[in-house]
Order: sequence, then C-alpha cells, then structure tokens
Amino acid sequence: MNQILCSKDFEDNSTIKSKNKNTDKKNSKFKKTSFFKFQFILCTIIALSFSVYYGYSLYDNNKKENISKKLVDNFNITSLYADTGYTSTRVSGENTYQTDKNKFNVIGLIEINCININYPIISTFNYDLLKISPCRFFGPMPNEVGNLCIAGHNYNSYKFFSKLKDLKIGDIINIYDLSGNKLAYSVYDSFETNYDDLSCINQDTNGKREITLITCNNIKNRRRVIKATEKV
Repeated sequence: MNQILCSKDFEDNSTIKSKNKNTDKKNSKFKKTSFFKFQFILCTIIALSFSVYYGYSLYDNNKKENISKKLVDNFNITSLYADTGYTSTRVSGENTYQTDKNKFNVIGLIEINCININYPIISTFNYDLLKISPCRFFGPMPNEVGNLCIAGHNYNSYKFFSKLKDLKIGDIINIYDLSGNKLAYSVYDSFETNYDDLSCINQDTNGKREITLITCNNIKNRRRVIKATEKV
C-alpha cells in the first residue's frame, strides 16, 4: 500500500514538474516575443521619426533655395527686383528687400559653373540671412579692389556652398555687380581651417581684386575656405 502511494506521489510530482517546465517555457517564449515586438515598435518609431525629420529638412532647404532662385531670376543689368513675399525700394543704386525679421540689399551674383552655383550675394551677414543666400561677410563690394569674403551655408545637399570642396586650382568663379559687370576669378587655394581662424579675411591684396568663399564642414566642425584672384 505504501509502495502504491509513493508511486502515485512520484507520478504527481513528476506531472507537476512537467507542467511547471511547460509553463516556464511558455513564459520564456512570451517574454522573447514581447521583447521582439518592443524592438520592432521602437525601430519603427525611430524610422518614422527620421523620415519625418529628413522630409522636413528637405522641404525647408528647397524653400530656401527657391527664395534665392527668385532673387536670381529677377537680376538684370542695373538692379535686382523683388518678387512675391518681398517689398522693394530703390536705395543708392541697390534694392532693399524685406523679410519677417531683416532688411537686406542684394549687391550682385556669384556664379560657379563647374559646380552649378548661381546665387545672389546679400550685402550684410547674419544667421537669418545666411538661410536665404550667401552673404558678404567682410571686405569691399563685388569687383572692387580688396578681398571680398562671402560666407554661405553647407546644407550637405548640394545647395548653397556644400560643393565648394570639389573646386580645384584654376577653376573659375564669376562675380556680377549691380552695374552688370562680370569679372572672372581663378581659384588659387583651397583648405580647411579652425572655425575661429579669421586670417583668410585679410585685406592686404597688393591692389588686386580677390574673393574668399567660406563655408562650414559639418562633420569636423571646421571651415572650408576657397581663395581666388582676378583672372587677367
């Protein structure tokens, strides 16, 4: 009788252990499934967030590019005229444009055919105006004696000055002024420098016309500088 009871107890214990093992396996599978679901949902959210951010950045850059293009399209021999969204008044041979935050003058055009650049040059420099087009950072007016320094954003999307790194020694940069004069400048130097190094804006040009193009390197937090002198 005791043997039968012991045998039965053993069978019951084995059954319980087997059920516990099955339960543990189910719980383990459930945990793994839940973890994979969580990973999938998290990856989906990250991917969607990145897509939205990228789409907005592309839209924002295209909007800035279109504003700049409108100014270029209205360039003629003597002046630039405003388009929709801007008011224009004649001031001492220049045109004044109005945005929500800034008044600014367009003083010429920069054209670099080998990298498909064609933008107006804004007369003054600040962060908001840099979003519209390259700006005169320092130096004389276009095609005057001295070192005209022009700063432009690098949007890493082949807009504004993001392709300056592709320029080679001897490449031509055309600068137009408001009188319709076009001067060609030949690239003689291209280098990177620290963001706080302003030696490139030096105005000692020995009576020559020069231009300096400046943009940021978004990866190394440095500046790309292009130096060019009037082609004779």
